[in-house]
Amino acid sequence: MSEGKKFFAAVGRRKMSIARVRLAEGKGTIRINKRTFEDYFPRETHRIVVIRPLEITGMLGKYDVFATITGGGLSGQAGALRHSISRAILKVDPEQRITLKKDGLLTRDPRAKERKKYGQKRARKNFQFSKR
Repeated sequence: MSEGKKFFAAVGRRKMSIARVRLAEGKGTIRINKRTFEDYFPRETHRIVVIRPLEITGMLGKYDVFATITGGGLSGQAGALRHSISRAILKVDPEQRITLKKDGLLTRDPRAKERKKYGQKRARKNFQFSKR
């Protein structure tokens, strides 16, 4: 990214993932952790999730996205990236709030992994019970 360019930064979260994004005017390039978009998210479903806020606001080919993502798995990272891109778009154009809100892209998804309980295999699964 060349110096002197104006950019809009935002942070998004999902599960255990944190995505920091910088939106700059450009050709629509998406770089994640210094890797290409297709290289970082090989699954088509993750890519669709990530570009959704850019698609519905009509900014898909107009802004370059530079992201740093840490923690979690690919699905959580895709959700965190979507959240941060949505927040950055708000800084670019506050008028887009209604469009993004209607699609539920500004709400941080609070669902996370439930903690394991003692005396059980996982959060809800128990050990096999034997009556005799």
